[in-house]
Formats: sequence, structure tokens, C-alpha cells
Amino acid sequence: MTRLESVAVALSLALSVVGLTGCEDKSSLRLDPLATDGRTGSAPDLRYPAVMHIAAASRSAGDLSNAVSLYRHAGTMEPDNPDPLTALGETLLDMGKPDEAINSYNAALKLSPRDQSALRGLARAYIKTSRPDLAAAPLAIAYKDDPNDPKLLLLIGVSDDFIGQHANAQARYQQGLRLAPADGSLILNLSLSLALSEKFDEAIATLRPLAFSPAATPQERQTLALIYGLKGDQQSAMQLARMDLDAAAAQHNLAFYETLRQLPPDARSRAILSATATARPQY
Repeated sequence: MTRLESVAVALSLALSVVGLTGCEDKSSLRLDPLATDGRTGSAPDLRYPAVMHIAAASRSAGDLSNAVSLYRHAGTMEPDNPDPLTALGETLLDMGKPDEAINSYNAALKLSPRDQSALRGLARAYIKTSRPDLAAAPLAIAYKDDPNDPKLLLLIGVSDDFIGQHANAQARYQQGLRLAPADGSLILNLSLSLALSEKFDEAIATLRPLAFSPAATPQERQTLALIYGLKGDQQSAMQLARMDLDAAAAQHNLAFYETLRQLPPDARSRAILSATATARPQY
């Protein structure tokens, strides 16, 4: 493993602060609308809306495999409808299968070339497969039809960050914040983008109010800790790290931030973006 790969692995762990509140047995939530009571055929056939509804319920319950089967079945019921294919793509992304999701989104776009959900999903899938340059085309089409959607502006900004166009990304985030000033994902992504541009003070000023608010999440606090660490302010980084981590883990993160600081700017940016492709604020 190269030094850059080691950095990416460590950062992914550093930013993935997740609280577990117990494990739920999802097996009892499994739904199978294709089954009938016995073999008499007495149960009524489920129609397309019911299959889509139960597929969505399965996905919401975490039964992703069942949801995939149901969405595929719904697609055979209405082969000219892009909705099952788009929903299938979203579920495949949930499963960590972006390549399969790309196929599903492209199939949906053959039926409806300007479908907003499919265009955005395709862009997210390209980002997750480390091909953010390919996200530009579907995002450009989506933007023409919906230029004032903060969530779309967020996604465009993320795509720009991943191809190194940080100034363009920051302009998109700021455009989104003019429409939705309290959007936490826009604030967090803007702060991270500013840090990638080595505008550490501006990044801290942008994120600090959110990270210290009563409703702040561990991700927001630990992203601010990362930015302080990149700036070289170990004391502030430690203060934030200890809000969510034990002493040993916090010290490990601080040592890691110092490792990042020693990398050339381009290599540092690639390491952070690679590591945060999954931990990055929702887009």
C-alpha cells in the first residue's frame, strides 16, 4: 500500500464516526408480494402501484435485496416507465453497487432523457466509481431544467470538487446557500472545499457555528477537527476530537492530520477526497 493509500484509509476511519444503538433483526420485515397463500392462486395479483409501494417499504426497512427484486419485477410490469429503473438504481447505490446502478440509470434515461432523479443518480454513481468527470454531462442537463434546487447545486459542487475545480465548487455551494441558508450539507461541503483550497480560516468561520450548535452531528464536529488539524491548530483539533472520541483515538487522528499536512497540496486533496467519497456529507 502506498503512502497516499494509507492516508486515505486512515482518513476514512477518522471521519466515519458512527454511534450504534443496537442491532435490529430485519428478517421479520421482509416483504414478498410475489408470494401467494398456498398454490391455489386464490390471492389477488398485485398491480404495479402495490409492487412499487412494497419495494419502497422493503428498501426503507433495509431489505435491499428484496427491494431490488421488486423493482425489477415492477419494471417488467411497465417497461416504458423509467421510475422502477431509477428506484432500482438508488437501491443498488445503497448496496454499494454503483456500476450496476449506472446501467439502471442509463436504462431509465433511454426512456426519459431528462428524468431528474435518473440524471442525479447517474452523477452520484459516477462520483462513487471515481469517474467524477463523467458526472458533468448529466448534471448539465439536470441544471438546465432545475437551476434553483439547492440539492442539485450541492451535487454539482461535489462533482467539481472531485475534479479539482474547487473555486467552481465553492460558487455552487454559495449559490445553494443563498437559496437555503441553513442547509447543513451545503455548509459542511463548502467548508471542506475551502479547506482543500487551503483557505483554512474561511473554512473554520463557515463551519464553526454549525459544529458547535446544540444539534451538531459527530461528522460536523470531526470535519471541523480535520480542518483545524490541517491548519496546524492541534489544540482546537483535540478539543473537537474529544467530543466524540476517546483519548487514544483522538490522539491518533491528530497525528494523522499532521501526516496530511506534510503532503503536497494536490496529493493532500486527492487523499481527503478519496477517503471522504463515502463519508462526505450527503449529496
